[in-house]
Amino acid sequence: MVDTKEEEAIQVQQPSADQGSYHEDPSLTRRPNVPLWRIAISLFFLFLNYFLAQYDKFILSYFQDDVIASLHLSSSSYGMLSGYATGIVYAVLALPSAFLADYTAARVWVLSAAAVWWSLCAVFQGLSNNFWQILLARIGMGVGQAPVDALSVSLISDLLGQEYVFFGGSVLYVGVYLGEAVSGQIAVAFARTDTPWNNALIAIGIVGVVVALLLRLVVREPKRQISLVLANHVHHRHVRAVSTSDPMTLPSRLVTARKNILATLQYIAHMRSFYLLTLSAAFRQLGGNVFGYYMPSYLSNLYPSEPSLLSRYGIIVGVVGSVTVLAGGLVTSLMWSRTKLLPLYLTAVGGMISSIFVLLMLFSLDISDDDHTRGIKVLYGTMSMAYLTAELWLGAINSLIALLLPPRTKTFGLAVWSLVQVLISSSGPEIVGLALRNTDPTSSLYVEKTRIALAVIIPVGYWLAGAGFLLAIPLVKLDLAGRFVEGRLEWSGRKGAFLAGGCVLGALVVALFVVSIHYRA
Repeated sequence: MVDTKEEEAIQVQQPSADQGSYHEDPSLTRRPNVPLWRIAISLFFLFLNYFLAQYDKFILSYFQDDVIASLHLSSSSYGMLSGYATGIVYAVLALPSAFLADYTAARVWVLSAAAVWWSLCAVFQGLSNNFWQILLARIGMGVGQAPVDALSVSLISDLLGQEYVFFGGSVLYVGVYLGEAVSGQIAVAFARTDTPWNNALIAIGIVGVVVALLLRLVVREPKRQISLVLANHVHHRHVRAVSTSDPMTLPSRLVTARKNILATLQYIAHMRSFYLLTLSAAFRQLGGNVFGYYMPSYLSNLYPSEPSLLSRYGIIVGVVGSVTVLAGGLVTSLMWSRTKLLPLYLTAVGGMISSIFVLLMLFSLDISDDDHTRGIKVLYGTMSMAYLTAELWLGAINSLIALLLPPRTKTFGLAVWSLVQVLISSSGPEIVGLALRNTDPTSSLYVEKTRIALAVIIPVGYWLAGAGFLLAIPLVKLDLAGRFVEGRLEWSGRKGAFLAGGCVLGALVVALFVVSIHYRA
């Protein structure tokens, strides 16, 4: 399945330290020399901060019905809260935050400040009394949460040796599954005690502020690690990041900042695989977004006589998802000496197989001839298999991207990687919300429409992603060998294609957002 001979050929080309390029840069290191105890503490606080950010997102999905009822929202209004309203802000503001962190070499400071901000916005969400208040609070939260992914992955990629970065990244993304699991347990507990949903957001905001302060006190800025790309001339030609440690005037710093941004964008544009990897990950995230935001409420409506459904749903997500994402990172690290391409296979094949189990989840009651007892058993079994096959990818694929990017501006590169993904994947909840507009959430028609939307969007997203990742494999091999696109990019070719793609994506974002505003009422 994996071409180990070609991988070995690529590895032979690795330059030695005396061949120049980044190896001579005193601000970079071939391998981190961070004590194990400091790695463990740093990973713990990075994970905790990331977990709290994910928990905030999932709380909204588990309390969907309560939020809609208490704030008098329509389905399209709820779709805005979970779609482009926060997605646009999240995606765009990740860029300046990430660049600031790279430019100032203060990733920990930026991450801590961002965590304080989004935590306060979580409190404001809990205090909201209408749609516009919670919308503005969620947009503010998007400002703070924007750089969390890029900064966390960037820091982990410099704390650990390259072969262990994948497992470290997987530890971070356990926060996704624990966040959803804890949200499920809290939703059940709140329902049993008639506790308002607002309390959960207020509590998480207060805890978030405390964790942000501890993060800044405990985590230290690590020295940057060299990238995976082996041909040093690529770095010289496309990435000439200028050191900002020497005193400079404000105009000089602005010129340097502009050069660094352009150099990073040029590097990405010359990579053969970046555009296909980004689009593939975006479609994979689109399916996952729709799953996360709408599956809990759909299953609750499908099995209304099962009061413990959300609790068990959360347990499956937390246990199976966490074990699976850790396994994906661990296997990738163990196979590191044989292949660098395993994350692509795990993501592609795993998602395709998982889509089958997702469909079985959605139609579990029909498969069981409307027998709720049998249907629940089918649901839990297929859901476990869906997570077991699909969730190997997050830590491994994001770590691979971090190691492919230029070391001194990789946080900004990761933000670009996330930008396209968020803009595309956020369209999922937006589309579902529009499809469900003017439909009574308590009606059988609402359940049927939701099932159709999930049965189409999730499998299509997973299969498009799988095909894209498989097609990207030969391109990643070329990038690993340093065989980037040569020469100046022309508007009639690659540069024009990137511009056209950006315009199409921008038009899609604007169109969906305007339509959502129009149908909000």
